[in-house]
Amino acid sequence: MSPTPPSRVGGNTITFGDNVNTDVIIPGRYLVSIDPAELATHAFEPLGPEVQKQLQASQIVVAGRNFGCGSAREQAASCLIGAGVKAVVAVSFSRVFFRNAINTGLVAVECPQAVEALAAAGGEGDMWVDYDEGSVEVAGGTFGFAPYPQGLREILQDGGLIPHLMRTQEGATS
Repeated sequence: MSPTPPSRVGGNTITFGDNVNTDVIIPGRYLVSIDPAELATHAFEPLGPEVQKQLQASQIVVAGRNFGCGSAREQAASCLIGAGVKAVVAVSFSRVFFRNAINTGLVAVECPQAVEALAAAGGEGDMWVDYDEGSVEVAGGTFGFAPYPQGLREILQDGGLIPHLMRTQEGATS
């Protein structure tokens, strides 16, 4: 068995609907912290403890349209990382959430066909995303999306924008 490429992430899913806003992802009263692990303990708190428990057991968040709408808080992406989420696959994203996801090292992919396939399969199951290849595997199918440009792939490979800048600056000064 060949090793999993670093650009391939996946596992168990948790599914949400349309217009999930940043106040639902991480309520504003917890923004005093920037620790992803601490923030993760409050992720999706307005939806109840069962949703939080399911999130902790999930590696992929699946959503409908406009995921991450609302405020520009980057903690909405970093709390998902703290919860162990490796990627968000949605019909569409708020532009600010998408940028914050990439900058914090969270894979964010718009792939409506994969979201529909998971829903048709009952809304639960494993999903795999290869952001280098531009594909999502779910429910026995493979669905394509526009692969990230090389610069975004490098940011994700480095674990986010700050680690990427630190790595590239080290190379520039040595």
